[in-house]
Amino acid sequence: MTLASKDSKILIVGGGGTIGSSTALHLARKGYTDVRLLDIYQNPSLNSAGNDNNKMAGDDSAGIWGQLGTEAWRMWTTDPVFKDHAHEVGRLDLTSKSEREERLRKRYEAVVAEGRGDLLEWLSNRDEIVAKAPHLKDADMENWKGLYVKKGGWVAARNALNSVGHELRKLGVKSAFGSAGTFASLLLADDGKVVKGIRAADGTEWQGDLVVFATGAWSPSLLDLEGQCVSKAWVYAHIRLTPEEAQALKGIPTTYNHELGFIMEPEEGTRELKICNEFSGYTHIQPCRPFGLDNDVNISVPRSHADNPTDTISHESLEDIKRLVNQWLPHLNGRPFFKTSMCWCTDTANMNWLMCEHPKYKGLVVATGDSGQTFKMFPVVGKQVVDLIEGKLPHDRKDLWRWRPGTGDNGTGRGGLDPKDLKDVEGWNHDV
Repeated sequence: MTLASKDSKILIVGGGGTIGSSTALHLARKGYTDVRLLDIYQNPSLNSAGNDNNKMAGDDSAGIWGQLGTEAWRMWTTDPVFKDHAHEVGRLDLTSKSEREERLRKRYEAVVAEGRGDLLEWLSNRDEIVAKAPHLKDADMENWKGLYVKKGGWVAARNALNSVGHELRKLGVKSAFGSAGTFASLLLADDGKVVKGIRAADGTEWQGDLVVFATGAWSPSLLDLEGQCVSKAWVYAHIRLTPEEAQALKGIPTTYNHELGFIMEPEEGTRELKICNEFSGYTHIQPCRPFGLDNDVNISVPRSHADNPTDTISHESLEDIKRLVNQWLPHLNGRPFFKTSMCWCTDTANMNWLMCEHPKYKGLVVATGDSGQTFKMFPVVGKQVVDLIEGKLPHDRKDLWRWRPGTGDNGTGRGGLDPKDLKDVEGWNHDV
């Protein structure tokens, strides 16, 4: 059953972010004529996790995610909107822990079993790792093993979002930003079950035949998701390199270690090297009342860097990042960090998207639950939403991304320790 026709009024809440703008692109390319983006910030939204220098990407999985990864990387490297922003330098996924090694092994074997073993290479010792990543020649890599992903590397995230934004304007997609584009509530028919549009923060009522709710990390605090998503912050810092240092790291494979974090080649021009530590993320538990509830609940609510520009990162995260630099790139040890910040994402319990019709409100499609998966799928995630709208989403994907109330474990499929709350860590808050 289709949820909209080519001339339906379609509102995309959170349209300045990753899923929202990708959905708008695929709708416009398929001839939908009345699509409107609604967001507090214009594309690329300052609240979007995709508004970043770079993100890891690549084709490295089996099953449904492997199918999506293959198509996404093809579009990253061939589609005119995306191809200037993809850097196929390879990607390393490494570990020194036996449990993580077993998971990587299973992924490798699953890809090989599908007849796509040429995509990956198993690295079993230091020499094999350094052969792929000479920048790690002085690194402390005791017991490291893992995968080398050939069709992958990194993508210039903010630039890609900008590129899509320009394309949407050329294709005639409408928009409203600021308070007129900020979600306040759904507009419902008298029966309380059919969505007729949305009411914005300034009181504007946007009428729509279909609403796509793609508000990323803000989703659980705006709409009752029945505990399916938990929003958390991860952190990053930058080091400014000399021209010689930047040249030495040019073209390195994106390097990820599950226990420590990751780096990518420095941004050309600025010579900024972004460093991220790996951990369980931070929550920000606050009382709020998402639409659909009659009372306040305590859930994790993102603390927007755009609204809190003096926020940085915790002392413990800074120490973790220093440790990564010391272990991987000891010649940069002691260098000052700048542009330290938090990035907000929302996770489901099993790391699969929440992408479905809302079971309570007819005319509402929910598209969220990033779970660390989405930006590498930026070129194709919107196609999945459009397939859902058109009744063409394959059953196995529809089942994987269905409405599934409740959480599991600590609310994240990424594993590890329970996430700490920001109130329990120090160093990030610089409010006067």
